[in-house]
Amino acid sequence: MEGFNLESMLAESRDAARTLSASSGAARNAALLEMSRLLEQERGAILDANTADLEAAAASGLSGPRFGRLKLDDPTLDSLIAGLRQVAAMPDPLGEISEMRVLDNGIRVGKMRIPLGVIGFIYEARPGATVEAAGLSLKSGNAIVLRGGKEALGTNTLLAQLFQEALTGAGLPPDAVQLVPVSDRRAVMEMLAADRYLDLIIPRGGKGLIELVAEHARMPVLYHAEGVNHLYVDAGADLEMAVRLVHNGKVQRPGVCNALEAVLVHEAEAAAFLPQVEENLTAAGVELRAHENALSFLKDAKPATDDDWGKEFLDLILAVKVVPDMDSALEHIGHYGSHHTEVIVTGHYARAHRFLREVDASLVLVNASPRFNDGFQLGLGAEIGISTSKLHAYGPMGVRELTTTKYIALGEGQVRD
Repeated sequence: MEGFNLESMLAESRDAARTLSASSGAARNAALLEMSRLLEQERGAILDANTADLEAAAASGLSGPRFGRLKLDDPTLDSLIAGLRQVAAMPDPLGEISEMRVLDNGIRVGKMRIPLGVIGFIYEARPGATVEAAGLSLKSGNAIVLRGGKEALGTNTLLAQLFQEALTGAGLPPDAVQLVPVSDRRAVMEMLAADRYLDLIIPRGGKGLIELVAEHARMPVLYHAEGVNHLYVDAGADLEMAVRLVHNGKVQRPGVCNALEAVLVHEAEAAAFLPQVEENLTAAGVELRAHENALSFLKDAKPATDDDWGKEFLDLILAVKVVPDMDSALEHIGHYGSHHTEVIVTGHYARAHRFLREVDASLVLVNASPRFNDGFQLGLGAEIGISTSKLHAYGPMGVRELTTTKYIALGEGQVRD
């Protein structure tokens, strides 16, 4: 890392965070709107930078889902622009006072919402995440230090520069958004040891990255390791709806964390449902890997192995199993699920609410695709990641999840007896 001093960058971020925490919501919104304008104005330059990154990545042998996540295109930029504007339109969470009560001695005690401080964001091959993470951090009054994957360095560098330009134009410190300009792994290890400067680390990437960060970070970590997501087709379910949800969950983007990886079918619906879903998915190029109790209902499925249960395929592969009842479905999900996203397709009110209560996942859906576990889709404007670790956030992390509260007390000269 010759010529680059990470500690100096982190110290600058700490100073910027103090300034940002005292800034007005209007100034932060102005910076977000200016960034949305710059994304539109510099669209051609951004796509050119991304094309260069894609060409270099292809030459180095990158392929599959990681290559797909590296790509930016016009629809993706449109979504990022809309996300920034949506975040800017949200209420300012900072300074919000709640739970105010008056004690017997007359002191008023409550909670005030404040930023977390400085966030370290370590991620792979996702230039869109640069915009989402920086935008959410800015709205919530946090500084952020970005360390993206080497494959997206050109695109990320330009995006970070545009963010700094937007911050400067709004009268805010440009050091509130900084990008580590090197791909050396030592920078990651140095960040993970920098608890003096970083209040939180959020990793977003593959299992290896998550495990590295979780093992070595000296500060709190918010992350999800895998998205092993199930859809359970209940007795009496609308099978046409179920086929549509399975198709969307598996086929639309198979390489993302909210894609569907396994389907559980109540035995009362197996004979009618499984041939329908096989016909639909086979036409889309999906390989089915079926439990022995599902094979007789399918023409071309492969027998599932033990390793296929609890596996994040990130590909056009789907595991299928028939279950005798809802209890068995809940047991399977409890054993193999990753606390990310789980779905029930049902027309039965009580069973729907039982599923909502008993399934332990960051998002539980009734009659809707798992692909909705996404900050933008859930009305958060964007997300910096999806937490399956429960403390202090569970699910997509938007603006409020990047804040915390402190106690405040208002007195009139009271002293303790």
